[in-house]
Amino acid sequence: MSNGKHKKPSSRDLPAKPHRHRPALIAAAVLLAVGIGAAGLLLRAREPGGTGAPEASPATQRTAAPAMTAAADSGFGAVNGRWLRLDGGYVLEIRAVDAGGTIDAAYFNPQPIHVARAEATRDGSTLKVFVELQAPNYPGSTYSLAYDPGRDQLAGTYFQAALQQRFDVVFVKMK
Repeated sequence: MSNGKHKKPSSRDLPAKPHRHRPALIAAAVLLAVGIGAAGLLLRAREPGGTGAPEASPATQRTAAPAMTAAADSGFGAVNGRWLRLDGGYVLEIRAVDAGGTIDAAYFNPQPIHVARAEATRDGSTLKVFVELQAPNYPGSTYSLAYDPGRDQLAGTYFQAALQQRFDVVFVKMK
């Protein structure tokens, strides 16, 4: 049934060009592999004790163990946690205290205020916490606090350096 006219073939009728989709497939495969690898690292990091990093060697674990034991024996761990100042909503977060008494701390009002120095000491049976702030409006302001285990409170004095004034303060542990 040809009428003598030759019909031009459509692009659907033409044979596919070999390897036309190869770059897109390669890119998709690479992205998929990277995504799977990243997901594996994230899942490993979320496991209890997981960091996504290799485990410490037995020698490293033996070296770290005495420091952890000394910190636990010092009794400084009682002050770890988030502490709320009752008269204003200020928060002192004590993340960790090492065996030497150096505190890893943060302070919020409600935005973070730079903690220049924080340390825990013992005065007899009294556990003391000292925190120095260094930020605009807080240049050298300090907290000198004592831990009351019966009330689970930090109580003491706040020195507001900009005003050269001292205030009695109490922090309660946030649950």
